[in-house]
Amino acid sequence: MKFGITFFPTVGPEQTPAVQYFEDALRLAGLADELGFHHVRTVEHYFFTYGGYSPDPVTFLSAVAGRTTNVRLGTSAVIPAFTHPVKLAGKLAMLDNISKGRLDVGFGRAFLPDEFAAFGISLDESRPRFDEGIAAAKLLWSGENVTWAGEFYRFGPVTLLPRPVQQPHPPVFVTTARSVESCEAAGLAGHNLMLVPAILQREQIQERLAVFRDAWVRGGRAAGTEQIQFSYPAWVADSTEEAHRIGRYDEERNGAALGAAVSSWAKVTSAQYPGYEKLADQSTRLSFEAKLAENKVLAGTPAQVRAQLEQIAEWYGDDLTLSLAVHSGHLAAEHGERTLRLFAEQVAPKLSTTT
Repeated sequence: MKFGITFFPTVGPEQTPAVQYFEDALRLAGLADELGFHHVRTVEHYFFTYGGYSPDPVTFLSAVAGRTTNVRLGTSAVIPAFTHPVKLAGKLAMLDNISKGRLDVGFGRAFLPDEFAAFGISLDESRPRFDEGIAAAKLLWSGENVTWAGEFYRFGPVTLLPRPVQQPHPPVFVTTARSVESCEAAGLAGHNLMLVPAILQREQIQERLAVFRDAWVRGGRAAGTEQIQFSYPAWVADSTEEAHRIGRYDEERNGAALGAAVSSWAKVTSAQYPGYEKLADQSTRLSFEAKLAENKVLAGTPAQVRAQLEQIAEWYGDDLTLSLAVHSGHLAAEHGERTLRLFAEQVAPKLSTTT
């Protein structure tokens, strides 16, 4: 296993000023680099406390690049539907150069109706815009005198500058929430996979991983060369009581932020998002204790978290890359620092040769 960190802010000005959040997050990113973690990632969201402090992952990761030497920098994820592919590919190629080839590009479809409404884009165009955006970006990175005539964009001939450091382009990941078909499509296309275990049952995750791994090989690639990344909220402390106390506090506030962001699904439907109208139902959400019991969050002493990870490896494989969400903004940054130090010193060495 490899381990990195992800930043998913769930605060607004009433809880934590943005200046303070970013100062803390950049300090934790630097610490992750010092401690040998594999990556630093962040999301793209708008307007709500649910991710709204991160409307542009590239801006944040550029700052991280200037403070670090070894960690890979990941978007989890940028949204092709909201940015012209020439602009998106150019920003990401620039970041790959600033970081000297440390970029991993995660693409996502987005799923919040209010974000689509603000950009004037239909939810029903989500999938084709996602597919076209990725294909156009990859062509811009790898080709010269590129001409594109798609359903949503037309441009060219153009040659993108700067060229990415990593050739033919940075590693591409796609985020999938629920769809088995998306996992198969990712594998066939040679895209690495990002999953959020909190929203799926164990058997559903295992099914999706099996489909993805099979499609990866059917697409002409060697088994075991794919990358699969999971993200987990994580709180590690010297005592079980302390880890669970801060974890419960943080997770309840994360859940409240999510609830506000998805509330519009109560009056919206889209064939592109089957079943998403259920997201507005607060009663379907698991408690902190239930999430902990099902290994959907990581919380406890180093020994307890290590036991959780051993179970996760048994369920899904020991070749995963795990991304730890250590700073939503509701807790002092010192809690995130403690989690990183305890994890690097007492958890990761028992599970992998490198973090």
